[in-house]
Amino acid sequence: MQSFSLVIASILVLVLFYLTLFRPWQLRWGATDDEINRPMPGDDIVSKPSFNATRAVTINAPAENIYPWIVQMGVTRAGWYSYDLLDNLARPSAESILAEHQNIQIGDVIAMSPDGKQGMRVKDFRKNKWMLWWDNIGDSSWVWEIYSDGEAHSRLVTRVRVKYSWFSPAIAFHMLIEFFDIVMMRKCMLGIKRRAEAMPFAKS
Repeated sequence: MQSFSLVIASILVLVLFYLTLFRPWQLRWGATDDEINRPMPGDDIVSKPSFNATRAVTINAPAENIYPWIVQMGVTRAGWYSYDLLDNLARPSAESILAEHQNIQIGDVIAMSPDGKQGMRVKDFRKNKWMLWWDNIGDSSWVWEIYSDGEAHSRLVTRVRVKYSWFSPAIAFHMLIEFFDIVMMRKCMLGIKRRAEAMPFAKS
């Protein structure tokens, strides 16, 4: 009985730690209060999201150096610039701009499956400004926006909004987002930062 009580107490401590410290931190990694409160494209897609995360990173490069890396993301494309063994079929993410994946169109699939056919879809975009993806239903959205600050200084901000389907098999995927999205997202954003900063300054 004492061991059972200890297990329950440990679980409660972990839950409390997650809800009061870890979750608030991971939902706003790198972002300022202004960036969290500022409206972004696609905010109207998911009403009352269960998961609403805004993350940001400073990149010492112009928007023209950042945007192409976002355009070509996806499995079977340039990868996710993250942990390739886990999210890109163990294939190395691209270290260069791939011309064949730069002509993106509204409705295109941003692949997350091995066959390149399943994933988010391009909802809308503004070249060198922002790129909005969604699930084509209205339960999830993912936007990337670049805020330029001078000729060679930018803030890359991303926002993921998901409404959990508690009584659907999709809840298993949603729980992966809840607990592990920050791990992949942080690596991805830092991967974009490294690649963009390594490029010669592009001219618009």
